[in-house]
Amino acid sequence: MKKRHSRREKGAALAAALAALALTLSACASAKEDAVAERACYPVSRVVDGDTFRIDVGGGRDDIVRMIGVDTPETVKPNAPVESYGQEASEFTKRLLTGKTACIERDVGERDRFDRLLAYVYLEDGTFVNEKLLEEGLATVLTIPPNTRYEGELAAAEREARKAGRGLWAEEPRR
Repeated sequence: MKKRHSRREKGAALAAALAALALTLSACASAKEDAVAERACYPVSRVVDGDTFRIDVGGGRDDIVRMIGVDTPETVKPNAPVESYGQEASEFTKRLLTGKTACIERDVGERDRFDRLLAYVYLEDGTFVNEKLLEEGLATVLTIPPNTRYEGELAAAEREARKAGRGLWAEEPRR
């Protein structure tokens, strides 16, 4: 014989399911916060271009960092002309990072095909450099899975720059 459950029992089961879901969501949020806690900070030794720079990892060694989620116009690509707003993006990144400490946060993929360290980059004051480039209109969003942690935030920054007509999105593009 099939047992019928009372409304009270069904309510208790629903409450338990919701509590389990809340616990799971809280664990996901905690995992994202843990990633923030895993930022490592290094002195910037040289800015290469708008989205790439070198950090001093100690022991007389440098590592090249490529910012995740952004693509700035080219300035140092062999056999290629300097692209519109490339120089501005490079100068902007130099102003932000030269003589500073960059705090890097990794995502899923650690390195790209050129063996550059892939990272979200923050200044010690909390400035999110990847996002700042987009806000200023000096970069476009470049999403390459599995590194998608801040895809939404970065896309929103690009949309705002487009709407405001900043940098790459200006009505009169530079040549």
